[in-house]
Amino acid sequence: MKKTTDIPRARRWPRFRIWLVALAGGFSLSGCGVVNHMIYKTTGDVMQGFSKEHTVPYLLQTGDLAMACAMSESVQPLLMSFGRVTTDPDQLAVMMSLQAGGCAEDRGREAELQSIAALRARNPEEAEDAIIRQKRYYALAAERYFKGWRHFKAYYGDPETEECPDFDEDLDEFIYLAGLLSGLQALNAEIQSTAPIGVPKNVGSVAARATSCLDNEKWWGAPMGLRATVWAMIPGAQPEGEDAFERLDASDALGEAAGVRISHVFHVIAAWNKGDMERVRAVIRRHAEAIEKRPPADGWVLVDQLATHNILAISDKLWMENTGHRTPMGGLGTFWDDEAPTGEVIDLDSLL
Repeated sequence: MKKTTDIPRARRWPRFRIWLVALAGGFSLSGCGVVNHMIYKTTGDVMQGFSKEHTVPYLLQTGDLAMACAMSESVQPLLMSFGRVTTDPDQLAVMMSLQAGGCAEDRGREAELQSIAALRARNPEEAEDAIIRQKRYYALAAERYFKGWRHFKAYYGDPETEECPDFDEDLDEFIYLAGLLSGLQALNAEIQSTAPIGVPKNVGSVAARATSCLDNEKWWGAPMGLRATVWAMIPGAQPEGEDAFERLDASDALGEAAGVRISHVFHVIAAWNKGDMERVRAVIRRHAEAIEKRPPADGWVLVDQLATHNILAISDKLWMENTGHRTPMGGLGTFWDDEAPTGEVIDLDSLL
């Protein structure tokens, strides 16, 4: 007897075809996902490789800080998104976070100059508003620098607990130095912002110790300059028998000879922290004379320009506090109370 639940053959085939189409569609979509993932991963690997091999070296030999700043802020999210489909671009993140942090810090400095000008003009509301903006920008800078520090540790290991890494090439060493600077800058920006960002308070001393992984002469005195600055800024950090400012003087000489004067920035920060304004002025003058005498080293123009940019920012603050305006054009290395140059006395009688 034929069961009443049997389905006629002619009616079973359409249902089978529906399942077949659905199955094929599923395989097709899955295949698209795999293909897309492969394309994304390949693209991510290519972008990371190209950026490290070409974009970073290209930027380092250019001197347009504003363009480098804009590029870091705009391109970083795109490059970091490739970390979703391939390995995280930690080294690129160190460089771009350091640069993007510098962009935010520049805006904080600009707000600080506006607050100083407003105070001189006896406008307390405008000054207070500028100070609030200054702190917000420094908080953003601290977050960006700290992000760079975390990527630095993800790639090179925690310098507090691990041995010095093996470097494959010079750029690896340079990015290591940039990572240490990110940690120090994160702490400094957090202090300036007065906001809790979560930067460990020992990051300065950790970064200072890790500079021993780098060749001081090869890197223009910057590793020792950073270490000595920490000695000068943190009470009790300076080892017995050492003199932070002697070390900074020696680092300056290395940087000047190499045409990469980043140690001047460390020196002037250390002097400012000590309240030694005569030394601050002397370092600014020294930097201005050095860049007149020797052009930046090939391949490291951006680093040297960054040093000048930071020295000029400190000069601007001094000028604004004392005159109400920034350093005059072409006036880096001069100060408002300098003695007027004595002109050559012309003997009018000899012209007759």
